[in-house]
Amino acid sequence: MDRENRIQMAVFDWAGTTVDYGSSAPSAVFERIFEKAGIHFTREEINRPMGMEKKAHIRELLSAESGRRQWEEQYGRTWTEEDVERLYEDFEAELFQVVAEYSVPIPGVPETVKRLREQGLKIGSTTGYTSQMMEQVIPKAAELGYEADCVVTPDVTGIGRPTPFMLFECMRRLQVYPPRAVVKVGDTVVDMQEGRNAGAWSIGILTGSNLLGLTQKEYGDLSPEELKTRKEEARKRYLEVGADLVIDSISELPAAIEELNRRMEKEGDRK
Repeated sequence: MDRENRIQMAVFDWAGTTVDYGSSAPSAVFERIFEKAGIHFTREEINRPMGMEKKAHIRELLSAESGRRQWEEQYGRTWTEEDVERLYEDFEAELFQVVAEYSVPIPGVPETVKRLREQGLKIGSTTGYTSQMMEQVIPKAAELGYEADCVVTPDVTGIGRPTPFMLFECMRRLQVYPPRAVVKVGDTVVDMQEGRNAGAWSIGILTGSNLLGLTQKEYGDLSPEELKTRKEEARKRYLEVGADLVIDSISELPAAIEELNRRMEKEGDRK
């Protein structure tokens, strides 16, 4: 099988995919800064735009019906870009204080990445965090067993997900081409859209994901029936936005990549 018909690189998200089970750090900080501003969002509302660049995430929350209504009730006016900037500054300051604490790899990540490297894959990463935040996250995750070959942040490309430019930058840095030789692996809607918009493959992960929206304790406390229902809902959402495959946990990724390789080989045979 030629290299163009094999996956050459996996590009991972961070929080909720490789570290920080359930994407707890950004969710908790978003909740905190909006509560301080007199605005209450449910965890589901906060998680919906997760994976976007963080200012864009704030705009999404304020643009939603609940956000617009609460802001006008609290301040007697519509929100402005100055409000977004102020909220973002609060978000960045608070997250910067705690982000390293939430950099523990999700179970199965170090072992899975090791297997992928042994199979010859390069490991890229894109994130909604800034370069400054990642200066804290990367060393802590590496110390605990997970490291990517390159990490691209929205401040590097000037725009974040769901655009494909961070993924393209990973391809440029690691010299991987064409896009079909790349798989984006993530835990949010915008991760799947990023992969699709780049012309790459997209794989959604359920366990530990932002889309499932559960902490490790909540996951363990759910009945098997409720957990199955929640996972099926998340699976459907991934597929609706263009995921090529959905896997239960990151440990299933090497087998999923082999499935993509088989698909590409069949497509190549038909040409």
